[in-house]
Amino acid sequence: MVGEGRLRQLRVVLVGTTHPGNIGSAARAMKAMGVRDLVLVAPERFPHADATALASGADDLLAAAQVVGDLPAAVADCVWVLGTSARLRTHSVPVLPPDRAAERALGQARHGPVALVFGREHSGLTNSELDYCNAFVQVPTVPDFSSLNLAGSVQVMTYALRMAALAAEDAPGVAPSDERDPPATQAEMEGLYAHLEQALTTIEVLDPDNPRHLMRRLRHLYQRSGLTASEVRMLRGILIHTQRGR
Repeated sequence: MVGEGRLRQLRVVLVGTTHPGNIGSAARAMKAMGVRDLVLVAPERFPHADATALASGADDLLAAAQVVGDLPAAVADCVWVLGTSARLRTHSVPVLPPDRAAERALGQARHGPVALVFGREHSGLTNSELDYCNAFVQVPTVPDFSSLNLAGSVQVMTYALRMAALAAEDAPGVAPSDERDPPATQAEMEGLYAHLEQALTTIEVLDPDNPRHLMRRLRHLYQRSGLTASEVRMLRGILIHTQRGR
């Protein structure tokens, strides 16, 4: 049950949900597709009777849901983060359709937790929140009406994930990946970004009073590259010597 096992590594993260009923409906959509890890970032109202009512049998997911204060806390242990966005932004990470995004997510789940992040009902994810994502997914809606209900978006994506998992069950066996050098977690990547910003400030490449978009562009570069844990350690070792001037 390779595909089903990887579904247990997939996490749905709902950011700033305003309507508790949407949390319950999202939990119901998740449970029907075999995705059970739910994390809520600063929900306006939770727990709430409306969430329980609309979960309709998935209230066990609500009881087990983690509530955290911000997105970094929700994805710190994740090796890959997929963000949902109805609009193309200025970010330079890949934008994938649901089926390809699901395949990539399931593949990354071999190495550790993978997060699928959904934004606020009316405004989605902020640019700063999208900075934590390795890739974006866009549902190909009609051009003149791209807005999907939050629970509807969760249903589309968890369905795509389940279909990818079922396809993995039917695929020929593949050699196990080398877990001696797993992908870096988001927390390890954040440590690299903070260290990089500090080093660039020390050598006067980055002006902290006028940073422009340098750090965002560097984040996107490293997010696309898929660094491993040992590569992050190697880069931070280089930064240490850079700061020492030798």
